[in-house]
Amino acid sequence: MCGSDIAAFKILGKRLNQSQGKNPRNKMGITTTVVRCNNCGLIFANPLPVPENLQNHYGIEPDDYWKEDYFVLGEDYFKQEIETLRSLTSFAKGSKALDIGAGLGKCMIALTKAGFDTYGIEPSKNFYNAAIERMKIDPDRLKVSSIEAAEFPDNYFEFITFGAVLEHFYNPSESINKAMRWLKKDGIIQIEVPSSDWMINKILNAFYKIQGLDYVANISPMHEPFHLYEFSLKSFQDNAALNGYDIIHHEYYVAKTYMPRIIDWIIVPIMRMMSTGMQLCVWLRKK
Repeated sequence: MCGSDIAAFKILGKRLNQSQGKNPRNKMGITTTVVRCNNCGLIFANPLPVPENLQNHYGIEPDDYWKEDYFVLGEDYFKQEIETLRSLTSFAKGSKALDIGAGLGKCMIALTKAGFDTYGIEPSKNFYNAAIERMKIDPDRLKVSSIEAAEFPDNYFEFITFGAVLEHFYNPSESINKAMRWLKKDGIIQIEVPSSDWMINKILNAFYKIQGLDYVANISPMHEPFHLYEFSLKSFQDNAALNGYDIIHHEYYVAKTYMPRIIDWIIVPIMRMMSTGMQLCVWLRKK
């Protein structure tokens, strides 16, 4: 994200190819080293495991990945993001929007209802099929493709969203760069990613360290949900100079803590106050 070389990387620990639990030393598996860029705060695996086939990552059955109620589109789905978008700029009805990593197409439906001429790309054939068959997405609007293979005209879209997908891409900076080419000048990109400053991971890492373990809770590059990266705000601030955009808004979402409820009432307000929630959402404007 910032262009730093290996000299800027700090080893944080190792990550198993499965859920680690409280005591990962009792589990058998393969590990990869997890590092943090001292310059921009990006967390990732080094070396980065690469699947033999893209569908090894994304060929999960939708029914296994999501519960049945996720196939129901709520009235508030993507509502907050659309309201934020309208507060940042104005778009004419029929402006073109692109959902990268469209999944079941729920964001595409929400954007279309909001007046956008909406398109999407989705790398998983299974999710693509579910979007067409179960969510009734127009197949002419959704491409089954990775971002690396996808093609759209330059300066085509007014709005592009990466909804919890950039952490799955092998080169996030190149993915942003490609999306910027598709975006019109002054167009906006919304990106939601796991935060590298999430308090829960820091607590778990301290718990492992107290046990004398060199494991960390960050990312999950070799098992679902296959998170390859965690990002800080500085990751995008440094990347802005490389890819020609300004950060016009950002916020942190606490989301789930995965801690006992009795702890949540204490830790959730602290996470909100300290901007250490699970998810970071950034809004970028193309220069």
